Amino acid sequence: MHQFSQQIFSGIAAGAIYASLALALVMIYRATELVNFAQGEMAMFSTYIAWSLVNGGVPFWAAFVITLVVSFLGGMAIERVLVRPVENASVLAAVIVTLALGLIFNSLAGWIYTYTVQDFRSPFPDRPLLGALITSQDLGVIGVTLVMLLLLFTFFRFTKTGLAMRAAAQNPESARLCGIPVGRMLAIGWGLAATIGATAGIMVAPVLFLDPYMMSGVLLYAFAGALLGGITSPVGAVIGGLIVGVTENLVGTYLIPTQLKLTLALVLIILVLMFRPNGLFGTAIVRRV
Repeated sequence: MHQFSQQIFSGIAAGAIYASLALALVMIYRATELVNFAQGEMAMFSTYIAWSLVNGGVPFWAAFVITLVVSFLGGMAIERVLVRPVENASVLAAVIVTLALGLIFNSLAGWIYTYTVQDFRSPFPDRPLLGALITSQDLGVIGVTLVMLLLLFTFFRFTKTGLAMRAAAQNPESARLCGIPVGRMLAIGWGLAATIGATAGIMVAPVLFLDPYMMSGVLLYAFAGALLGGITSPVGAVIGGLIVGVTENLVGTYLIPTQLKLTLALVLIILVLMFRPNGLFGTAIVRRV
């Protein structure tokens, strides 16, 4: 029973990371109906920026904030320079752009930082709590994720820009008629998604170690969480990510070898697409022809 409880808490901590990245995927999809396959590589590159700052003597939390600001500006720039020119192109063209962007970030990271695995120290001490049911590292990751989600909720619920972004994502044409600068809202959305991804990367790097491929598996789990919760539902993305994290830990501990855990995400993606393509909380999109 003690091991089972440990896996639950550890799964929640991992699920918090998946939920963060899943939320970033959902934000971009709601705004542009585009899945950003470069989300993981963008998060990885942001994590390298934080690692460079910390190694340069910048305190961890100062490096964390600086990295989030750089990631936000970088996300906006990507939307303006690369995504907006293909917003009216075919879906395939947009998908190729995000895939190419992911490869570019991966190659840049390898060129600048090499493909050697680096150690990224956690700001949280790794000591057991609650009778070794959870570690302070896991508790810190959960706490950072909750704070980020609370800030996002406050932003979208109570600020004028947040409300304008919601309107632009739900109905761009009506939003334009109301005077909302939809293009600027989309750029801010990409910036926020990049910021959320950077948070996920920085939190997971001490666990996975830092290398240009570290977010590949995390992105797959996050994508499974986004689909499970509903690719159109931010709340569903968070819940889906948590479910995937806990399920991954339990299945990997009691049912299948650890080496096969990644296949769980693939199986989950296939099952959701087959039997509930809108996810647990997503809504079906109906278009009139």
